[in-house]
Amino acid sequence: MDCFRYPLDTETLLRKKRRLRRELLAQNPHPLHKKIAILGGSTTNEVADQLGLFLLQYGIEAEFYQSEYAQYWQDAMFGTPELDAFAPDVIYIHTTWRNLTALPTTADSPEQIEEMLQAQYTHFETMWQALEQKFACPVIQNNFDRPNYRLMGNRDIWDIHGRSNFISRLNQKFYAYAARHPHFYINDIDYLSADYGLTAWGDAFYWHMYKYALCLDAIPSLANSVANIIKSLYGRNKKALVLDLDNTLWGGVVGDDGVDGLAIGPEVPEGQVYAEFQSYCKALKSIGVILAVDSKNDEANALAGLNHPDGVLRPDDFVAIKANWEPKDQNLQAIASELNLGADSFVFADDNPAERAIVEAQVPGAAVPALDGAENYIKTLDHGGYFEVTTLSKEDLQKTELYHQNARRAAAQAAFSDYGAYLDSLEMVATIRGFEPLYIQRIAQLTNKSNQFNLTTLRCSEDDIRAMAADANRLCLCGKLVDKFGDNGIVTVVCGEQQQDALHLRLWLMSCRVLKRGMEDAMMDTLMTEAAARGVKTVYGYYYPTAKNAMVRSFYESFGFAKTEEDAVGDTVWQLDVAAYQPRHPHMKIER
Repeated sequence: MDCFRYPLDTETLLRKKRRLRRELLAQNPHPLHKKIAILGGSTTNEVADQLGLFLLQYGIEAEFYQSEYAQYWQDAMFGTPELDAFAPDVIYIHTTWRNLTALPTTADSPEQIEEMLQAQYTHFETMWQALEQKFACPVIQNNFDRPNYRLMGNRDIWDIHGRSNFISRLNQKFYAYAARHPHFYINDIDYLSADYGLTAWGDAFYWHMYKYALCLDAIPSLANSVANIIKSLYGRNKKALVLDLDNTLWGGVVGDDGVDGLAIGPEVPEGQVYAEFQSYCKALKSIGVILAVDSKNDEANALAGLNHPDGVLRPDDFVAIKANWEPKDQNLQAIASELNLGADSFVFADDNPAERAIVEAQVPGAAVPALDGAENYIKTLDHGGYFEVTTLSKEDLQKTELYHQNARRAAAQAAFSDYGAYLDSLEMVATIRGFEPLYIQRIAQLTNKSNQFNLTTLRCSEDDIRAMAADANRLCLCGKLVDKFGDNGIVTVVCGEQQQDALHLRLWLMSCRVLKRGMEDAMMDTLMTEAAARGVKTVYGYYYPTAKNAMVRSFYESFGFAKTEEDAVGDTVWQLDVAAYQPRHPHMKIER
């Protein structure tokens, strides 16, 4: 829907929200259900309505609890029966500068101001700790915007008595807390208000008339920002940016103008614009975004353009380069297939509106931002929030290299007529361990990012994973795969709950980049061995269908499990006697 695309159509979002909700629910028949508590320092009704819409477009249906007006601290510290019963999955604290109970004046000494600063910070820190102890769920906290006036003009930002200075220093304390606590996230309304326009954002009319701490038209921007954090937590980020070349990564048409005729680099203003955009894309790669090319071009011309001496991106920055004369939607789908990613993992960036329209129509789920003017490319992609970062793992930082390794594996496979011989040639070593502390972050990340090879779609925080690891009645395994081309890292996770002589598999997932290499066989062999050692006689597997995980519908059947239950929505239960299991002996060495 165009209204959710930057720049946001706030009129439609605010006035037609009921219709939008119906349409989004119709488009997402299997949404992820999450309970979100909004603890507000101001009126939050419209905030909840808009947040619900933005989450629905990411396939998340939210149920909301809202504190009474300005009761955020009381609800957090003392609780309410309603909030306790609600048991939120996420807590969002919507406070602004208007919720500060003290601000400095010129009459205050530096010592008094420092005490005031610490008291304001402690007010919030105590609340965060109470929420963590009670609910153990992610907490999203607004930082502080600034009043839309400065009592001392420019001096207000650097003088210790200035309100702007005070708020800036208080924000820094919030950021330090976030750096120390992995389940605490900042919603940056200091940036949002500046981007929106501080004077309009802080229009006092809405505060005095309705107790909204920001103007009504800015609420969709706020909701979009919070939704970006939540969808990132639950693995709904985009994963790849697919780029056109001509007039997207450089000015001009390489086939017509030649490499020397392209606008890229410091010599002309237009070239500087494209160089800056390439630098932005390169920076996205550094945080784990996969880059690919989809261009109507001769491959030789495309590669020549990517090797332009003033360019920033090079061919090896891309995991796939489709430079040909095939339709771009088909190329994009081919890239998705090669990378074992769903089409909804992609953002397609192209200057040509006709090409964008075709991809948008033919590749459902792919994001197609409306690029308009090269000088706006960065802003359009950035404000889209496609790649919101809530965690950064070692695997994220090495993602492009991991896909290059997969390409080398595919090239090696072509030399073999026997697939088993090819697997043997990879010299694979699977290391299967319990949920050790070193792997906790990656395991949690996998539970929230893996959608296709995920049998129950259970989403877990790091605390959830630690609790599983500490539970003696849980059988927890994670698998790392290394071969002669490189280290894939932790790629698969299994967790079963033992009840007497039965083991119930509550979690089983695997990264799609290691499909068809036998890692699932290694995990099942190890699981059955461990289960037998614990006295388990029967293993129960569960499959809950989603819009994305059809590929594992027959997973348990392929291992000899018998289906024992199936309900109206397709949820199934599978059963296997441990003694009847036939080991698969995959083409790899297994280390424990």
